[in-house]
Amino acid sequence: MIKVNFKNLEKSSLAVEAAEERLGELVERFPVLNGSELQVTLTMENSPRQAGPDLFGVKVRIQGGRYHGVILEKKASSLYVALADVSDHLLERLNRFGDKTRVKNRAQERRLANRVG
Repeated sequence: MIKVNFKNLEKSSLAVEAAEERLGELVERFPVLNGSELQVTLTMENSPRQAGPDLFGVKVRIQGGRYHGVILEKKASSLYVALADVSDHLLERLNRFGDKTRVKNRAQERRLANRVG
């Protein structure tokens, strides 16, 4: 399930649809995420004291399931660029997370096989 929250940014159905579309692709690729809750926080930083461009941020937190505790945050000058960055890097992080568990399990099996054999 994907929950979208807004912080310092007006709620927009277009932004919600874009976030759900981008992260929905990850859920399709990693079906284990169906049982997890993905909290997406869309933010905008704008300093009233200092002139400059707005900075948009996207933070994804996975709660529950196999990937529990994975947190990723990216910022960019556009909300959609930040969303694309988070999506790409989350894909890498989830792949790497799966590799770590596979390597740990394989090493544990080898240790058990050496003790028995």
